[in-house]
Amino acid sequence: MMRAGAHLKIAESWSRAIGFWSNRKGVAAVEFALIVPILLVMYFMTMEASQAIETSKKVSRIGSMVADLVTQQPTIVKADLDAIMKIGTSTIQPYNRSTPNITITAIQVTNDTPPRVNVVWSRKVVNGVYSIGTALPATTTVPATLQVAGTFLIRVESNLAYAPIIGWTTDTQQKLGLTKSLTTTISMGETYYLRPRRSLTIPCSDC
Repeated sequence: MMRAGAHLKIAESWSRAIGFWSNRKGVAAVEFALIVPILLVMYFMTMEASQAIETSKKVSRIGSMVADLVTQQPTIVKADLDAIMKIGTSTIQPYNRSTPNITITAIQVTNDTPPRVNVVWSRKVVNGVYSIGTALPATTTVPATLQVAGTFLIRVESNLAYAPIIGWTTDTQQKLGLTKSLTTTISMGETYYLRPRRSLTIPCSDC
């Protein structure tokens, strides 16, 4: 009887073990719990990539639009330049985690031999503050193809320190990013050169 009871207990144990391993209840929940973090990472990465690409296009559009508006003016003043840069800044919306910096520079290529590239006037907005872009007198550089004697140019530089949404909070001391590379800013920028549309030069009387 003792041996029969022992055999019965062993059989029951094996039966329970086989039942445990064959029981599929809860497997789906465990698999879901394991895969959810991976899916979330992929979702945030895709979202960040698409937002970064779209914002980069807008930064480029800022420079193009500001340069186009300035070069349509026969003359200009500081208030007009600041208003144009404000319009350019607003085009970055709905992105608002950082503000773009814009610099407008009027450039005169002289008739000297070799020609000199002088800054005529300059205006900028940095972190929402408008000021003189370059103290005069000053010289600058332009691409070789644009360094034509007697040419007047408007250069617009637009820059943005893109802040990923998963690394941005209202408290700059805290970060919510998944990795360090996602919590640092990404530099975006573009430079445009245009010639005046309605006059040979664009003087600024109070710059």
